[in-house]
Amino acid sequence: MRQEVIIAGFGGQGVIKAGVLLATSAMNEGKHCTHFPSYGAEMRGGTANCSVIISTDEIASPVVTEPDTVIAMNEPSLDKFEPRLKKGGLLIYNSSLISRKPKRNDIEVLAVPANEIAEKLGTVKCANMAVVGAYISKTKAIALESIKSSLPTVFYKLKQDFININKNALDKGSTYAQK
Repeated sequence: MRQEVIIAGFGGQGVIKAGVLLATSAMNEGKHCTHFPSYGAEMRGGTANCSVIISTDEIASPVVTEPDTVIAMNEPSLDKFEPRLKKGGLLIYNSSLISRKPKRNDIEVLAVPANEIAEKLGTVKCANMAVVGAYISKTKAIALESIKSSLPTVFYKLKQDFININKNALDKGSTYAQK
């Protein structure tokens, strides 16, 4: 098993933390993984993306050129990374912020209203967890329970209430992907 994913958006959307969560969860399951973050010149509001590789075998390089999955949290990220997605790959995009449909017809597409899901839970700050939940539901790269159990490690500064909101967002995203 090998899954290569790129998560992209703007700073403040939690795309880097989502990647750290995937990598941490993979390690906790005894899998090999890499996490390679990339920030724009600005922090909050600038571009941000990361690539994560999850594998049962050793990983020689953290570079992802043709990902199995792209998760796009905003339209510039969709524009940049949709062309790089491998044929037959999975594109998950935040339909709350992206108005256009993906251009390719040789990929699987899942539109997740991540911001709407998060707002219903009380904070837009967990929109990243909604797409992570959808990703886990579609790929089975990591168990959802592994993701949930890794939340306190990755978000160690957060209070338990916010950890619980993130768990709910993971569940909502997972359920949405199963529809």
